[in-house]
Amino acid sequence: MKIAQTHFGMLEGNEVRLYTLENNNGIRVKISNYGATITSIVVPGKERGPEDIVCGFNTFENYFSKEYQDNAPYFGGTIGRYCSQIKDSKFSLNGIEFQLAQNCGTNNLHGGTVGFDKKIWEVKPFKQNTSQLEMKLRSGHLEEGFPGNVYINVTFSLDDENQLLIDYKALTDHNTPFSMTNHTYFNLSGFTETVEGHTIQINSDRKQIWDSSGAATGENISITSLPDDLRNPKMLGEVHEALGDGFEHYYIFKDKGFALEKVAEIKDHKSGRSLEVSTTEPGMLFYTGKYTSNDLRRESGQQYGKYRGFCCETHRYPNGPNLPDSPKSILKKGESFDSTTIFTFGW
Repeated sequence: MKIAQTHFGMLEGNEVRLYTLENNNGIRVKISNYGATITSIVVPGKERGPEDIVCGFNTFENYFSKEYQDNAPYFGGTIGRYCSQIKDSKFSLNGIEFQLAQNCGTNNLHGGTVGFDKKIWEVKPFKQNTSQLEMKLRSGHLEEGFPGNVYINVTFSLDDENQLLIDYKALTDHNTPFSMTNHTYFNLSGFTETVEGHTIQINSDRKQIWDSSGAATGENISITSLPDDLRNPKMLGEVHEALGDGFEHYYIFKDKGFALEKVAEIKDHKSGRSLEVSTTEPGMLFYTGKYTSNDLRRESGQQYGKYRGFCCETHRYPNGPNLPDSPKSILKKGESFDSTTIFTFGW
């Protein structure tokens, strides 16, 4: 178990660093303090050995390339102050309407124009013989239109059970919408092919309905016996074909509440790799990169693009501040935001 830090780049006169967590089984996770961004996860495989299984770049400058900025896929970023789309970029609290930054048509997406994924986070001191990294950030009052000063801590921990634990904590001095996640795109094949050969199981029988703008309407429907009912494992490519499209589904774990439970498992049988997802969150946005640009690739040549990466974004309900039945979408003054998601790797 160890952690190391290296220079990654410069942004507006500030140094950006890259931190590498490594366990005793050959897993290496690289995280930048720019956006608390996971840039690389190397995992052993059954046949070809260790391979990078996430979308990201080896050089800081590539996060600012025209191709990446135009496509804006949020590779590996820590998302906040609120995940997914807020309808018409506004909400009301105690009779006061707040107008947010519009960065997805008329909607607010992933916290706005400069969300948490575009901030330089402060890294707390760490011990070299551990594989735990803690970062903190202050989000100011009315930043991107959100009320309240919010103080955030995110801790990444890699253990010898091959678990990457991400713990989120936050406090606010004013009631405010708050929802965080990590936006890593995985491809368990090491990008030798698309994710359509992966099998997927998600322990949910309900999903949100979104309108044409991509915002949740407040209607949640049963998916029992439909193609996107994934309670029994299915091959992604076959479900894509049945749906006529890729996934951008917010699955609801209605009976789980905020208990930490396993909610999903994805497998790539060719490489032998698997990923289990456990979370305290009430839902998960499962996305298969249907909008990801084919012009994006890692410096090593790993090809990204449509259906070449999937996301398991565990977070509060999209458009939650405008939905009456959305659980804990408002972080209240005096309360603590506590959330945990665990990615467990196998091979």
